Amino acid sequence: MKKLLSAILTLALVLCLGMPALAAEPEAAQEPDPWTYEYLADTYALGLMDDGYGKYIQSPITQDQLTAMTDIVSDKLALLGLPQREADDDALVIDTTRGGVMNALYQVCADYQMEGINEGVLPFLRELGVVKGVNEAGDLNLEQPCTYQEAMVMSVRLVLAVYDGADAGSRGLLWKVTNGKNTLYLLGTVHVDRSNVYPFHKSLRAALASAQTVIFELDFNDQEGLAEFAAMQTYSDGTTLKDHISPELYASTVQVFADLGMSEEAVAAYKPWALANSLMSLATQDETTTGAPMAIDLYLNSAAVNAGKQIDAVETYAFQGGIFDTLSPEYQEAYLAGYVNLALIDDTLEMTEEQKKELQEAMEYQEKQMDAMMETWKAGDAAAFEESFDKAAVLESTDELNSRLFTDRDPNMIEYAAKLLEREGENTFFLAVGAGHMVDPGGIVGGLRALGYTVEEL
Repeated sequence: MKKLLSAILTLALVLCLGMPALAAEPEAAQEPDPWTYEYLADTYALGLMDDGYGKYIQSPITQDQLTAMTDIVSDKLALLGLPQREADDDALVIDTTRGGVMNALYQVCADYQMEGINEGVLPFLRELGVVKGVNEAGDLNLEQPCTYQEAMVMSVRLVLAVYDGADAGSRGLLWKVTNGKNTLYLLGTVHVDRSNVYPFHKSLRAALASAQTVIFELDFNDQEGLAEFAAMQTYSDGTTLKDHISPELYASTVQVFADLGMSEEAVAAYKPWALANSLMSLATQDETTTGAPMAIDLYLNSAAVNAGKQIDAVETYAFQGGIFDTLSPEYQEAYLAGYVNLALIDDTLEMTEEQKKELQEAMEYQEKQMDAMMETWKAGDAAAFEESFDKAAVLESTDELNSRLFTDRDPNMIEYAAKLLEREGENTFFLAVGAGHMVDPGGIVGGLRALGYTVEEL
């Protein structure tokens, strides 16, 4: 049972905390043009762009990049289970010109029965909205080299158009709350990028687009807060990690992070909880996670910022960092040891075969629960999500973190949401926090209903 509760805790963390893990800053020598902004969140989420975009986004696309891009589009369309279509007899010229890129995208779609597919490349892509506009001469410059940003925008337009036409995409745990002229959309998020969660369903994207203000647990654009949080993760008293955990765990931790490209000096600067949170984030990824993972909250933030929306936050980095920074030294050491052992399960000689078996079972349980929760999240099935998560089990366990994760935070979130609904005038808000805060016992949805507000599950 202790092993299972530890696995449940991992699920609780990805459902209730918006803190970022250790991450690299993107390089940006080349910047995308403003006309791409509305598509940037989706291009990043789909894996069409990564942190290194500054090296290539304005450059002509290469053949290897085009192949990788069309592979991503092909994989996304394959998930829809569309009716198959016989291949065309005429071969298309696939190259890195604008026309060649359009041919490549059309060819991916030509495997399926789609409305307008028999009309040819340009009519089909125009009808879907993949190709827009012409130059002053009235043509599309089909023979000109295609830049990476042009190709990626056409690719994301194609994926979104086909998904929208099939009424597909992740619906999320979404509710609409009204009070007079005020509307509040509630989205329970999962702080991961896995299970082919992207793209989002058009209804979820529309709810986000309709809001004037988008609120998260944390303001991901708050540079001072991020700096404060970064400082909380490291030692400032002259000690290092070696002074706070056992020699055995220290050696194992250095080994794990060396495999991830971190030096011992860098690892030693961090506190146990910060390192454990980063390993936890890695443990919740799967084969669909992109090379530059974009958790759901970060996708929403990117989309909102690029649309020029006002951003706000329920909590601060100091508050969320304090949840972990004030944990007992014994708990922090055990927290880190748990994830280090997961990473070294095949190499940890100190563990007996029985202990390894128990740990493997806990890992399998966690993976199964994550898959179940993600599928219910994508389907927008709140009842099934509550059943797969079992918040009551988290609240009833004796883990040191539990009261800090939910009991101490849910009431404040309910109060915050209620104040939004009482604002003067006509307002539309979008509040996105961990799904663990939305569901009962003690969740925001039930709390607002208890206060007399009209809450509709979408």
